[in-house]
Amino acid sequence: MPEEKINALLRQLKDKYSLEGQEMEGYLEGLIYQQYLDYWDYIQTDALLSLQVQRTNVPDEMIFIIYHQITELYFKLVLWEINQLTGERLPTAEEMTERLRRMNSYFRNLTHSFEIMVNGMEKEQFLKFRLSLLPASGFQSLQYRMIEVASTDLGNLVTAKEREAMKGGTIEEQYEKIYWKFGATEVETGKKTLTLRRFESHFADFLISWAHKHKAKNLWRIYLAVKDSGEKTERLDAEMKEFDQYVNVRWPLMHIKSAGRYLSSDDKDIPATGGTNWANYLPPKAQRRIFFPALWLEDDIANWGRSSQR
Repeated sequence: MPEEKINALLRQLKDKYSLEGQEMEGYLEGLIYQQYLDYWDYIQTDALLSLQVQRTNVPDEMIFIIYHQITELYFKLVLWEINQLTGERLPTAEEMTERLRRMNSYFRNLTHSFEIMVNGMEKEQFLKFRLSLLPASGFQSLQYRMIEVASTDLGNLVTAKEREAMKGGTIEEQYEKIYWKFGATEVETGKKTLTLRRFESHFADFLISWAHKHKAKNLWRIYLAVKDSGEKTERLDAEMKEFDQYVNVRWPLMHIKSAGRYLSSDDKDIPATGGTNWANYLPPKAQRRIFFPALWLEDDIANWGRSSQR
């Protein structure tokens, strides 16, 4: 490297550290003793691969654990994009379109890869190790609930039967009627499952606070602000609708497919882990949960969940 370029880089470094009241020389000397960075250290491979801890000796439990951990990492990627869109600065239509495109790619991979859950385990093995998971359930994914709440006005997540009545409700009132609570009821008694009670005791206050934080800064409100700025949003409209479909139709439908394989029988459906009422909770056409209803035609809404719309 030419000496003049090295000197230019050193000046830039000096300026960088001076802004924080730091002496560049100390940092340069530290580089002499710093070890090289290897892939396995950067990715923390050893730590990552130590997180798969089975509760049983049933082999296919490992598949179940790893896949759900992968899912949570994808959810983290989605939230990473949402947090950038809902920050202090209003994004441009192009920026928002690109981040929605990324989010859709994450959910596309999740949806396609869920075939691992549908056909990747032996039913007999699943029905054995699932009993050791009680009352844990994928229902308890905090990150998934955070994605939902940060995507739309909370009233759109109210259970279908209460949605109209709760339109003018407070965040707290709407949260009490949120759709997922009605999916986590005991099939026999209608009471809250232990799965739901434990989830609420851990995360209800946080999620209510999260909803307040995103009341005026969820994806829908950011979209409206971008549109009001006069920018063209045709490409953004398409990505928003695609996101709505992935989260509220395609992803739940894959769960129904999986539940149907492992939990359905000729005599009686088996309750999901944690006792959640999956047969009534998961179908998109029953909940008709839509993040961005104003972007859809009346026929699309009426037939929500029956087919993938564009």
